[in-house]
Order: sequence, then C-alpha cells, then structure tokens
Amino acid sequence: MQFKQEKEAKKEAFRKYLESSGVVDFLTKVLVSLYEQDNKPAFALEFVQQKLGGPTIVEYEKLEAEMSELQTKYNELVATHQETCKQLEHYKVSSTMTTSEDTIEGVPAPHKVNREGHN
Repeated sequence: MQFKQEKEAKKEAFRKYLESSGVVDFLTKVLVSLYEQDNKPAFALEFVQQKLGGPTIVEYEKLEAEMSELQTKYNELVATHQETCKQLEHYKVSSTMTTSEDTIEGVPAPHKVNREGHN
C-alpha cells in the first residue's frame, strides 16, 4: 500500500513539474492544432514532431545518411592521418640515422667534394 502511495506521489510531482515548466500547455497547443486541421495529416506523429521543432521523417533519414557519409569520411581521414604520422616518424628516424652517420664522435665527418670542387 505504501509503495502505491509513493508511486502516486512521484506521478503527481512529475505532473506538477510538467505544468510549471510549460510542457503541458505546449503539448496541449500542438494537439489542439492537430485537432483543428481540416485535412488530418496522414502521419499524425510527423505533424506533432514538426510542431515540436523536430525534423520530418524524410529529413531525419537524410540527416542519418549524411551522418553516415561523414563518419566514413572521418574514418578515412583518421587512417590517412595515422599513416602520415608513421611516415613522418620514419623520416625522422631516417634523418637522425643519416645525421649520425655524417658525424664521428660528435665531430662532423669531412664531406666528399663534388667534381666542381664544392661541398
């Protein structure tokens, strides 16, 4: 019995919350607008969603498709970025090894002179 009273008290508190925040009035206006339509929409839920500011089903499906495309593009860019980072790291290691080979005990090794006599 006490459980039922607690449940009812929670329901009442929630109802008061919805009323005080204007949700009940807004939903009532949306439903009255639907009721007053001379030509009732085939999809009442879509009508209510539009009145609430949400996308239509078609718009929602387009947004989902766009999101899927963007996720694929994002994944491709991340993979490209990771590969570029690996290549950069490889070049850094190669550059460090080349620089190390050009020095002997911290002293630059003599460079070969090209045919024109320049380094």
